[in-house]
Amino acid sequence: MYEFKFKLDDFQEAALKYIENGKSVVVCAPTGAGKTCIGEFAIIKALKNNEKIFYTTPLKALSNQKFNDFQEKYGKDNVGLLTGDISINRNASIVVMTTEVFRNMLYGTNFGTLGENLKNVKYVVLDEVHYMNDEQRGTVWEESIIYCPSDIQIIALSATIHNSRELTNWINSVHSKTELVFTNFRPVPLKNYHFDPLQPQKLLPLLTPDGKLNSKIREQKREFGKKNKKNVNNANLSNLIYLLKENNMLPAIYFTFSRKKCDEQMEKCSRLNLTTNEERERIKSCIDEFIMDNPYLYNNKNLDYLYCGVASHHAGLLPSLKSLIEKLFQMGLIKVVFATETLAAGINMPARTTVISSISKRTDNGHRLLTANEFLQMSGRAGRRGMDEVGYVVTVGNQFEKPEDIAKLVKSEANPLESKFTPRYSMVVNLLQRFSIAEAKELILKSFGYFTSTQRVKPLLVSQFELNDEIEKIMNFHCIYGHNNENFNEYQKYKNLYVQTRHVVKMLKKQLKDKNNPEIIKYDLLSKDYYSRFMAYNCEACKCFRKHKKSLEVLERLKKRKKILLKEIEYQKDIYWQKFLNHYNILNDLNYLNDDYPTSRGVILGVLRTENELYLSEIILSHILDDLTSYELAAVICSILTEDIRSSLILSQMPISKKLRITLNKIKNIKRSLSKIQNDYKIDTPILLNSFYAPLIIMWMEKPVWEDIVNVIDVQEGDIVRIFKRTVDVLKQITLLPNISENLINSAKEAIDLILKDPIDLS
Repeated sequence: MYEFKFKLDDFQEAALKYIENGKSVVVCAPTGAGKTCIGEFAIIKALKNNEKIFYTTPLKALSNQKFNDFQEKYGKDNVGLLTGDISINRNASIVVMTTEVFRNMLYGTNFGTLGENLKNVKYVVLDEVHYMNDEQRGTVWEESIIYCPSDIQIIALSATIHNSRELTNWINSVHSKTELVFTNFRPVPLKNYHFDPLQPQKLLPLLTPDGKLNSKIREQKREFGKKNKKNVNNANLSNLIYLLKENNMLPAIYFTFSRKKCDEQMEKCSRLNLTTNEERERIKSCIDEFIMDNPYLYNNKNLDYLYCGVASHHAGLLPSLKSLIEKLFQMGLIKVVFATETLAAGINMPARTTVISSISKRTDNGHRLLTANEFLQMSGRAGRRGMDEVGYVVTVGNQFEKPEDIAKLVKSEANPLESKFTPRYSMVVNLLQRFSIAEAKELILKSFGYFTSTQRVKPLLVSQFELNDEIEKIMNFHCIYGHNNENFNEYQKYKNLYVQTRHVVKMLKKQLKDKNNPEIIKYDLLSKDYYSRFMAYNCEACKCFRKHKKSLEVLERLKKRKKILLKEIEYQKDIYWQKFLNHYNILNDLNYLNDDYPTSRGVILGVLRTENELYLSEIILSHILDDLTSYELAAVICSILTEDIRSSLILSQMPISKKLRITLNKIKNIKRSLSKIQNDYKIDTPILLNSFYAPLIIMWMEKPVWEDIVNVIDVQEGDIVRIFKRTVDVLKQITLLPNISENLINSAKEAIDLILKDPIDLS
């Protein structure tokens, strides 16, 4: 039935039967459990029935990897690739793409009409669907599921998440009949070990058979100002890798959370001689062959370390170099890869062992512990199906983390999937191009975030309940004399009036010096009346007086808090629609919409995909780019995509023109104006402007010699490639815009040709 050469696991059998019966599925299983074959079953069916299948991934690197794998399995003619940058054989039966490209197809932008885009498509595989948790990309998955036609079967593949049933129920409600296939089964079981630097000659089992922390693992004391700390750390690292080698636990992925540390650790371990002479020869052969196609790598300092069987893998490296490292690792020639956590995101690099150097990492908001999902993603790389009977996860002790916390994290269940759904400017105009405002609201309220909003509002409702309880207690304050709060307020009122009138009497006596003055007598009688009134309440002698008074003061504050909380609950219930309306109102104010339909300005904005589409649109529609040369245009686009960077260029060697400086100053005014509008509508979409890379991209376009570029800047090569590629991506979008300057389009096309040279060449 399934045409696989190996026996399927129970969860795979169950998923395939659901697909066979025309249902969508959510497959939730540990990393390495074999989810991919479920997507491949749909591929086999599509090919057999002359139908189409889209296979989506969150990252371009993953899409490229799947494209190559599928070409090898199903033939080049049957497989296409769409990543925004690249379009290869887009009419093939199997089209691999990023999830963002699929979302754009559903909008009918850039890629043709919706009917053309989805013609004959029977299946859509949403690989790594747990990326819905991603702050930057999460919205794309929700949009893709909401807008996907119900006659297309969705095959959502996910690592283990806590609320997989909730996700399935949501897809079932917004798309079509969907079944959950969940398993915790790992074909290659994992064993957890701990490397204790206080006992560097052995690896200790982390847990006892009954799941408790191994009592032999000791907590390290914090030591400050130790001079040889670096040498000790290096010795510990070498000891650990040596232990892995001696215990036949290589190859290993050593996860650390710093690019710099990855490179340093690779360098330290290059002296361990992890490869044989025969393996070195094979590595040399692979590198020589690779350099023939990628000559700019000839002098790359990282190549020397590969012969030693060690490598570094992070976003700062050239993509082509990472590709070479992945290939050598899969061939078993690289024994240890020192990697940041990005390697855990679906790249096909399983190892016998994963080492997790720390259970905390630095973020923009300070240090925090890893989440259970992050730990599972990394540890899930251990154990190669068909090659290893068991996989090993080794955690490393340090003086800042308690062994108990490590054990707790290892035993933790997966975190729930949380919606990161965020309306954007392009979403607003694209929805209103196809739907009325009422229909757009219906779609927004179909989001997973709205579906799970009861969970998000739950803590607020608990606070509201507690607040109401406090208020009720104060309202029902028990007075031994039977007085209520109103009586107490009257007592306070008459006492205050008594104090004021006594003060008036004293003042009049002092001024008039006549005790029998009618005015003095009047106020004196009045004060006595007030005195008798407040004294009638017995509050003066009451032992609960202070407590009652304090509680009524608190009551006013509680009522204010209740009012604010009520507003927040209402806002949170409709937060997604409110955010949509905030974007909608700005677009209305700036003439991107008219009668709830995109104007010509809105159509241009709808085509754009950047950090802030409105910002780019405002720049383009201001016509300040129209007369720029291709060099100047690339420099400007590069500047509006660049975040703050802690680095320095040798600017004296790379001056920018006066015209370019004037243009950037005009953009600064647009940025200032848009920031004010966004603040007014409580929108925090980033508005970037940093000319750091501007002279560098001009230098590259004028003289594309990679070594020259690298030598004038202290930024890692991968970062340069990334910003240049992002620049090309936006320039390509500009070439597709309707009703803009012909000169601008020509400059954009010319700039693309000048930038796209190895190692920037996207093909």
